[in-house]
Amino acid sequence: MIESHQSSAAPEEKRLHRTIKSFVMRAGRMTEGQQRGLDQGWPKFGLELAAGAPDFDQLFGRTAPRTLEIGFGMGHSLLEMAAAAPELDFIGVEVHRPGVGALLNGLITQSLGNVRVYSCDALEVLRNCVADASLDRVLLFFPDPWHKARHHKRRIVQPAFAELVRQKLKIGGVLHMATDWEAYAEYMLEVMNVAPGYRNLAADGRCVERPAERPTTKFERRGERLGHGVWDLKFQRDA
Repeated sequence: MIESHQSSAAPEEKRLHRTIKSFVMRAGRMTEGQQRGLDQGWPKFGLELAAGAPDFDQLFGRTAPRTLEIGFGMGHSLLEMAAAAPELDFIGVEVHRPGVGALLNGLITQSLGNVRVYSCDALEVLRNCVADASLDRVLLFFPDPWHKARHHKRRIVQPAFAELVRQKLKIGGVLHMATDWEAYAEYMLEVMNVAPGYRNLAADGRCVERPAERPTTKFERRGERLGHGVWDLKFQRDA
C-alpha cells in the first residue's frame, strides 16, 4: 500500500498515499516455466524493496540509459524491448507472480542481462529505490482504467504520481503512457497538461502517433480487430 514516510506531508498527500496503489492483486496458477523463472531467475535478476536504493550502475555493470516500466503484466513487451535494445537497461515492476515468473523465464531463455525486476508496488519502488533525476524513461502501458466515476480516485495517474515521476526522471526524460480507453486518455491529459515541469510531446498537445519502440501486445492486436483504439501520451520533463 502507499504510505507517507514524512509526517509533515499534507493531509491530501497522506490520503493519496493511503488509497492509491499501482496495481490490483490477481490470482493465477503458476506454470512450470513461470516457476522455473522464479526459482532460477529471481536470485539473478530480482530486487527487494526492503534493500533500499541500489547502485544500478553496479547491478548492471555499466552506465546506460535506464527505463522503468510500471506493471509489465506477463512481460512480453518488456522482453521484446530489452532484446531489441541491448544497449539500454530496464527495471520492471509487477506484483502478479505468474507474470514475474514469465518475465524471468524469458530472460533466462533469451540470455538477456539488461533487465532487473521488482515484485511489489511500483510507487514504493519509485519513492524508496530510485534516485532522483536518474531515469531516462518511465513506461505505464495499459493501466487499470477504473471505469466507474467513484473509482477514478484509484487510478494511478494522479497529480501526486506525476510529481513523483517527474522527480525521478532526468531533465529531458520522458513519461510514456498508453491506454485503450479513450476516456482514460482524456483523464491522463487533464492531469498531465497541468502537472508542473512537463511538456507534452504531441504536436497538437494531445496524443502522439503510436511510437515504434512500444511493442504491440496480443491484447492490443485483439482490440484493434474489434475496432478499439489505443492512445499514446508522452510527456517530457523540462524542469
